[in-house]
Amino acid sequence: MSNIDNPFSGGYGSESAATTLTFGSNEASAPAGDVIKDTTTAAFSADVIAESKKQPVLVDFWAPWCGPCKQLTPILEKAVQAAGGRVKLVKMNIDDHPAIAGQLGIQSIPAVIAFSDGKPVDGFMGALPESKVKEFIDKISSPNGGRDEAIKDALAAAAQMVEAADFEQAGQIYSAVLAEVPDHLAALAGLANCLIELGDIPTAQATLDMVPPAGKEDAGVRAAQAKIALALQVAELGDPTALEARLEANPADHQARYDLAMILNAKDQRDEAADHLLAIMKADRNWNEDGARKQLLQFFDAWGAGDPASMSARRKLSSLLFS
Repeated sequence: MSNIDNPFSGGYGSESAATTLTFGSNEASAPAGDVIKDTTTAAFSADVIAESKKQPVLVDFWAPWCGPCKQLTPILEKAVQAAGGRVKLVKMNIDDHPAIAGQLGIQSIPAVIAFSDGKPVDGFMGALPESKVKEFIDKISSPNGGRDEAIKDALAAAAQMVEAADFEQAGQIYSAVLAEVPDHLAALAGLANCLIELGDIPTAQATLDMVPPAGKEDAGVRAAQAKIALALQVAELGDPTALEARLEANPADHQARYDLAMILNAKDQRDEAADHLLAIMKADRNWNEDGARKQLLQFFDAWGAGDPASMSARRKLSSLLFS
């Protein structure tokens, strides 16, 4: 089960969760009756929802006929007892009490769902070896472990949406991350980039203004800031058709070529934009106090070092400078 299903519903990292967890590797055994119990549909709210506001609660959905369940349950019980009260285990026989499993969309067992702060936050299906069960318990019993994993999944999902040009949905995910971690650099830069793509430059700049001083040199933040600077410059450049006409009449009109490069970049025609700046440098390196080269370097900042257009233009720039 992926944390992205409900990553920011307030479990890990909240004050109520953090203050009740214990830290360190001291795993004194706890009495089974204190941390392991069976539950029913009627008792689920008290045994799981309410209890998970004190510490994480694992719910083991099982059935008497399920062979893998018989393998997993003793492993779960041993690991939970060894955790010394950091988590509790609640077992639910789905033959006798099918409603909760149905509501959670569980279609196969064994299924283990972790609850924190009254909400499902993580889980796994199938019988796992003892080492993996222990890793799972360590993760969800950490005050930030579950949240951090959820944020990682959320950022990956947002990146996929950006790749698909779904900037609105990606922006919503970045906003959700920032609701949990207001100074998260990747989320701030990601949200700013989405806002730039959606044409909301003022809000994008306001988002970057939230970056703490120590994060101003972050690569993602710098790239977003460079995109804003380019967008503001392009807004003042005018009609590309007129610029092309000027260049056709006078190929040495470097200002027209420079302005056209800016517009082409705004249209995501990166290779063409870079070629225009390189053409200016080839014709007149000192034009506008080396302005073409300086602008090309700003493009590299905005595009990112690994972008194919950046790598191609850098090769051409190197050949031009050192030939």
